Amino acid sequence: MVKYEYATVPLLSHATKQILDTWGSDGWELVQVIPAPGSGEQLVAYMKREIN
Repeated sequence: MVKYEYATVPLLSHATKQILDTWGSDGWELVQVIPAPGSGEQLVAYMKREIN
């Protein structure tokens, strides 16, 4: 059975690509991006990666 670990990452609008590229190079996969709770403009990325 495959197991995953998860992380939430605040995204800065001026550095979104850099943030996602950095996490991706560490083996994290983007699952979803949604507005942060209580904030209409801040976005949060939900990431996962397989645990070996």
